[in-house]
Amino acid sequence: MVDLSRYDALIFDMDGTLIDSMGDHGTAWVRAVAEFGYNKVQPNYFDVMGGVPSYQIVVQLNEMHGLNHDPLEVAGRKYEIWEEIKSLPALIPATNAILDQNQGVKPISIGTGARRPDAIQTLTDLNLLHKLTHVVTSSDVERGKPFPDTFLKAAALMGVDPSKCVVFEDTEIGRQAATAAGMDCILVERGELVHYPLKLLDEV
Repeated sequence: MVDLSRYDALIFDMDGTLIDSMGDHGTAWVRAVAEFGYNKVQPNYFDVMGGVPSYQIVVQLNEMHGLNHDPLEVAGRKYEIWEEIKSLPALIPATNAILDQNQGVKPISIGTGARRPDAIQTLTDLNLLHKLTHVVTSSDVERGKPFPDTFLKAAALMGVDPSKCVVFEDTEIGRQAATAAGMDCILVERGELVHYPLKLLDEV
């Protein structure tokens, strides 16, 4: 079990952390980048980049490939493909159990690299929105993950010191953002909690 009593607030990433939605996003990215001639992308690249705003991913792809495509155009194409293929994602039991246990007890926010309209729609469709105190998206900050802005804004909206927040994330980039914000982070891998830092792990 994980002892969260030392924290005053919880912040969850959305895709890959609370909901199992990364597959559709990955498929949309693979199709989109193929259309624009990005041919050096490793199969797991988009898993690693989870939580990073789409236009920032394209900026990095341009640098990797020596190309100069408009980031908004490529990101827009990825979004079009995702809209065509997306399905209603499943909830990830481990993190949703923690959300439910703390709902009404501590403030709980989302800190996601998704656009605000998409995040709100997904959270509404999955009956999660009413459980949350605030939702912070890539539309609400100038710099996405791995910068700390997303999580710092969530803490500010909740009125909680960053050091008293714990973040749940599924990517190393998300963990870097949490660390930069001065927050502890618990990683989620393949739907299971990877307890970080280890001081939070209470073996029973």
